[in-house]
This record gives sequence, structure tokens and C-alpha cells, in this order.
Amino acid sequence: MDIFTMILWVITVTWFIWSIIKDKKKTLNSIKMSSGMMKNMMGEIIGILFLIGLLLTFIPPDTINDYMGKSNTFIATITSAFVGSITLIPAFVAFPLVGSLVNAGANIVPVVAFLTTLTMVGVVTFPLEKREFGTKFTVIRNSLSFVFAIIIALLMGVAM
Repeated sequence: MDIFTMILWVITVTWFIWSIIKDKKKTLNSIKMSSGMMKNMMGEIIGILFLIGLLLTFIPPDTINDYMGKSNTFIATITSAFVGSITLIPAFVAFPLVGSLVNAGANIVPVVAFLTTLTMVGVVTFPLEKREFGTKFTVIRNSLSFVFAIIIALLMGVAM
């Protein structure tokens, strides 16, 4: 366990103890509510993890490495960003998927582009966002999010 994980555990336990001391009833009620939410999501989580396993079974690590590792990084980054933009996956599923892709040999830059556009750009949710916020806002927000996702991915490539 690295130092950052240990620090997060210490902070979490400290705040949890403080919450119990402050209001035990509310804290226990919150635990009960979050447990119920987790039970409701458990089927989806297991299903998505199963799909990730199937995906990684049918797409061998060599193929992932060829397209996202050894190929032209810029083209792989743009392609991954477009795929991430049109894909609708919950963030809690995207992070393990990205970890699996990196472990399979994918370059960090296209993987970060995929993850960032996945969480920031919403092609699938465009009609809903357009209805709620207007076309101009939605186009500008998605465009800027796409550009910044590419910049973030490139910066991660420099940082790694």
C-alpha cells in the first residue's frame, strides 16, 4: 500500500470516528442507506466487470498493445478520445477498465484520452443536455471538454 492510500485511509477513518461521535444515529442511518444503494448497484457492477473480462478475453493484449501501445500515439489518442466521447460507461467502471488496458500494454496517453472524454464529453447524452441547457452551451461545453481531454492526455504523457 502506498503512502497516499494510507493517508486516505487515515483521513477516512478519522472523519468516520468524528461523525460517530458527533451524531451516531445519523452516521448509522447513512451507512444503512449507502449499503442499500450498494446492494442495488452490485448486479450492475458485477455485470460490467464481467463484460470487461469478456472484452479482454476476446481482444487479446497483443491487439490492445498494437492499437493503443505501439501504433502512432497521436492517432491512437484521437481515436480513443472519439470512442470515449460516444461511450456511456459509469466512472466507477471506467477506472478498472483503463487499468486493465494499461496492464495489457496500452500507452498511457490514448488511455487517458479515452477516460477523460468518457467522463467529460457526452455525445450520447447530448439531446438531454441540449434540452436542459440549450444547443449553444452544450456544443461549447462538449467541444471545450474534448480539447481539454486531449491536452490532459498529452500532459499525462509528458508527466509519465
